[in-house]
Amino acid sequence: MQSTITLLDPTAELQTAARQLLPRLESIAGLTVGLLDISKPRGKEFLDEVQKHLEEAGASEAIFQTHLHPCSTDRVDAED
Repeated sequence: MQSTITLLDPTAELQTAARQLLPRLESIAGLTVGLLDISKPRGKEFLDEVQKHLEEAGASEAIFQTHLHPCSTDRVDAED
């Protein structure tokens, strides 16, 4: 069964390019998956659940990366 999927591009391009979806993987067994915590409320709890499901599906590792906020311009200016 084929269905239409609408993808939203966060880059706000005025003219979007047509993109072909890649075929789905048969399995994630043995793969390493990266998860990015962007510091949204309860994001850690959500990603903990995602990590659990990925590992149950056979992912060898789910790596967390915490989003680092850029420092304020006051701090940058103080270092000059």
